[in-house]
Amino acid sequence: MSAREDILGRIRSALRDAPVAPQIPRAYRTSSELDHDALIHLLVDRLVDYKARVCVLDAAEVPERIAELLADARSYVIPAGLDPDWTAGPHFAPDGDRRRVDSVSAPLTVAELDGVDAVVTGSAVAVAETGTIILDGSPNQGRRAISLVPDYHICVVNAADIAGILPEALRRIDGTRPLTMISGPSATSDIELERVEGVHGPRILDVIIAR
Repeated sequence: MSAREDILGRIRSALRDAPVAPQIPRAYRTSSELDHDALIHLLVDRLVDYKARVCVLDAAEVPERIAELLADARSYVIPAGLDPDWTAGPHFAPDGDRRRVDSVSAPLTVAELDGVDAVVTGSAVAVAETGTIILDGSPNQGRRAISLVPDYHICVVNAADIAGILPEALRRIDGTRPLTMISGPSATSDIELERVEGVHGPRILDVIIAR
């Protein structure tokens, strides 16, 4: 008998006399009634409340805005599958060696990521009601490490990918993929409730909502 079979056998034995588990209520909301503009407004409100910096732009304005945000960065990393139009064109002409590209086949080390000033990624879906942006490791988001190690994260959210509430968002993603849920910059509180930023991820989050 393997250790796994032994453990499962003991669990089954311990549960033999347990009462039947009650049916889980499923009467919670599964969709919202907000329209497109209301979803954007609500997401912006929540993200600002979390101390994220947010702007809403037409899709054509995204590259220029990213270039502006990266103006002071000595280096930045992008996933290999990022939309090439977001970091291309005249706004990025003098980029030189600032840009680092990360991929599964050629990943940057943690030390290399730690030396990078910023990261630019896309996103899978966002939840307006909770102000949560979800990354699922798709090509335009890359490995989890690149969105967690650099201190500054620029994240592009397509307006069409904003869901009202979490059940709607979960229906749009593959739950078997590695998910990173972001609700503002990294922050936590110590035992005396002193806010500490940057413990589990970037201290600065810029969100660009592209219409």
